[in-house]
Amino acid sequence: MSATRTLTLRHVQLARAAFAAVAALMITFSADHSAIVGLSVFSGFALVTALIHMLAAWQVAPAGWRWPSILLAAVSILTGMAGGVPAWRSTPLFFVVVIAWGALTGLIELIAGLRARRLARTGSAPVVVADGARDAILVGSLGLALAVGLLCVPTTYALRYSIAEAGSFTLTGITLAVGIFGAYAAIVAVFLGIAGLSPRSRAFKDEGADTAAAGTAPADNEGSA
Repeated sequence: MSATRTLTLRHVQLARAAFAAVAALMITFSADHSAIVGLSVFSGFALVTALIHMLAAWQVAPAGWRWPSILLAAVSILTGMAGGVPAWRSTPLFFVVVIAWGALTGLIELIAGLRARRLARTGSAPVVVADGARDAILVGSLGLALAVGLLCVPTTYALRYSIAEAGSFTLTGITLAVGIFGAYAAIVAVFLGIAGLSPRSRAFKDEGADTAAAGTAPADNEGSA
């Protein structure tokens, strides 16, 4: 059945990387780092990411391993919809929504990745799950780092500074927060892009080959008999 699937782990990684890159570029090249812009970018990013997780749960994750993708999709849908309401967009909401999203999705991916890596060492995890364990651990850790980073930024922070021949400017907490989210999206885009384009690790290849050989051995023996 896996041979007929049109979506693989590699496709999921590359799709997530592509939309994270789009979010990072939108923030990087925007002169306005207000809560309105930040929540607009985050909302689109979260909702598209939720769609990717739903497709992954349906097409990629094996039975018994769909719960991380389903939970990630649910959290991303809820937070993405909250950030997508124009009347609600404000500085406090940006901090609340993005911190909640980073903490929850980060924890889900980290737990799933650690569990998958532990079971992969015993050979009891499906190959596709074992192969994505390291990526889940790192992306989950980045999500938690995003939440912690935003928690360290005061929402009322304001630093006034001047640049000769350019004028006076004010660096605010929301500017820093939106920038932190943009940096997070850029790092995730680079990492998942590399992961999606990299060959599968040798250990997981060997595990998959051993599992396949064990599964086909009886049939081969019967045929030879």
